[in-house]
Amino acid sequence: MRVILWFLFFILVLLSGAVNWAAEPVLKLAKTDFGYRVTIDDKLFAEYRTNFNGTPIIWQIIGPNEKPMTRAYPMNKNIQDEKKDHPHHRSLWFSHDSVNGNRHWTKDAIVHQEFLKTDNNGKTAILVTKNHWLGEKNGEVVCSDVRSIVFGVIDDVRYIDFDIKLTAEQNKVTIGDTKEGTFGIRVPSSMDADAKKTNPKLGGTIINAQGNKDDAAWGKRSNWVDYSGQVGDEVSGITILNHPRSFRHPTWWHVRTYGLFAANPFGIRNFEPTLKQNGIISLKKGESISLYYRVILHKGNAASIDINNFYKNYAELPKE
Repeated sequence: MRVILWFLFFILVLLSGAVNWAAEPVLKLAKTDFGYRVTIDDKLFAEYRTNFNGTPIIWQIIGPNEKPMTRAYPMNKNIQDEKKDHPHHRSLWFSHDSVNGNRHWTKDAIVHQEFLKTDNNGKTAILVTKNHWLGEKNGEVVCSDVRSIVFGVIDDVRYIDFDIKLTAEQNKVTIGDTKEGTFGIRVPSSMDADAKKTNPKLGGTIINAQGNKDDAAWGKRSNWVDYSGQVGDEVSGITILNHPRSFRHPTWWHVRTYGLFAANPFGIRNFEPTLKQNGIISLKKGESISLYYRVILHKGNAASIDINNFYKNYAELPKE
């Protein structure tokens, strides 16, 4: 009898170990015709595309509820009930609308050059890319950027770390003061804060670290902003954290109730016209600035996770 009990105990231990092992999410990175695909346990998490209408983007992005967490338009124009405004809002992207007079946010090209690094250890997937920002008139390289993008999972949330080093490639590169930029996400139409005006079953809420909500969060500086609302039959959310080592931290937020969710450290006069300061910065050739963001994809609304604790842990990560 004792032998049988020990045998049953041994089987239970093995089964327990197998369950625990299976519970650990496994991230994989796969090359595609358009860039790279990131999966979690062989299910789609995100796709990095080297070019869509003149700029690199990340689309699709799937949250922990297995729902798309960004608007599909204009990459897919056939999704019912999606808003079709602002075709330059391309899921998740990085650009600015005044760089030596060029308008990269809306039309001028940012061209992928190469993948400097791809790495995948099962716990994270890493892409490092180099890109050229081209001038409108003769296609000269105005500036370049290196983007280090890390995809991972923490407990029940998914995250994307997005680090950008922007370097001047001409003798003088001036980044202008405009609200049209810079690190942007377009949330699903069902989740944007305006959706609840026409359908009480839809819509969401914007809130920043100071507690400002919806329109009151626009143009404010903050360590983080959360945008949460209805996605499918569940509430889901996106939080963007701004690292303390990021240029002009805490950043200003160009976050709109119609669905744009962007961090912009340059549009100071647009956001706070009473300030004497403006957001213009001029770089000499070879000079750089660095920006650091973490995107958190979570279940539920902002109160469903401890955002301040997530921010504290992120802020402790070493950056250049």
